[in-house]
Amino acid sequence: MNGFPEGFLWGGATAANQCEGGWDLDGKGVSCAEMCTNGAHKKPKRITRTIEPDALYPTHDGIDFYHHYKEDIAMFAEMGFKCYRFSINWTRIYPTGFEEIPNEKGLLFYENVIDECLKYGIEPLITLSHYEMPFAMCREFNGWADRRAIDLFVKYAGTVLRRFKDKVKYWLTFNEINCGMLPMGNFMSLGILHPGTEDILHQVDVPQDRFQGLHHQFVASALTVKMAHEIDPDYKVGCMIAYMLSYPLTCDPGDVELARERNTVNNYYCSDVMVRGAYPYFAPRVWEENGIELNITDEDREILKAGTVDFYSHSYYMSICASCDPEKDKASGNILGGARNPYLKATAWDWQIDPTGLRIMLNEVYGRYGIP
Repeated sequence: MNGFPEGFLWGGATAANQCEGGWDLDGKGVSCAEMCTNGAHKKPKRITRTIEPDALYPTHDGIDFYHHYKEDIAMFAEMGFKCYRFSINWTRIYPTGFEEIPNEKGLLFYENVIDECLKYGIEPLITLSHYEMPFAMCREFNGWADRRAIDLFVKYAGTVLRRFKDKVKYWLTFNEINCGMLPMGNFMSLGILHPGTEDILHQVDVPQDRFQGLHHQFVASALTVKMAHEIDPDYKVGCMIAYMLSYPLTCDPGDVELARERNTVNNYYCSDVMVRGAYPYFAPRVWEENGIELNITDEDREILKAGTVDFYSHSYYMSICASCDPEKDKASGNILGGARNPYLKATAWDWQIDPTGLRIMLNEVYGRYGIP
């Protein structure tokens, strides 16, 4: 078949914490993302415990979508967008996460954004959590490491799912949830901030807390999917995975096996739980190798089984190569590590440019799950 099928949702995406600005306006609280200073290619952004008056926090201003969403969405329509994926800033709705009554000004802002999309025939696709949980929850109980985060997220999710019931069809629970498997995901994805952490790339890492926090996100996601279907049977709720495609650097069986291992663990640990409703066969080995003993209750297992997603979504940035030679395996500038692929060009930031890899991963994923 040539071309895209009729009804294909061709569009674009933004993240609230990256684009909105207006970080402290109209009752909005402080999110984890807003505690990160600027960084550069060779200078990671810092995580601060308080707002430093002389530091630059890019998320505080973004592109000021908060005040310019009407003209921005008009340009999206001019470009031919049929779909706009954006996220909701949790702290616009519940500033600390602990409030019982949502912030009406925050809800009204997103209602206006949605209405503006619908005016141009643009389908909204909303991410509930895109790296911006309330910083108050990080301070109070170390973010998702604490089981109490589940109920606070479900409260927030229920508020927006009910509010926008007749206007939105497609939802995602957590953006790139599998980044919680990486040490970098501690603060960015899970709101976990251990003493001694200074910057985003060199965080103090306790795998037990990180994987327990990820488990709590799985439970929260499953509860949200089930609730969404009860609120509106037409709701479609998906997972969102940062797909990290690995090739063996050579035909050395060791390289082939290392690439297989990375593809399986990095890409399917999370989506197996969210699509199939249970941890994959290799999960206990991952836990054992990392000294992890997860607290998984029988109720958790039932929730995961009952709250599987309707569709699979992903981000795809690049591919990497796996090598048993540790020197080669860390030779690339790729943010995901790995060896440089000699057959691919790269961006100025050394990210490998690999459109064929997108075809490979799409076929792999559909072959594994068979859902949209």
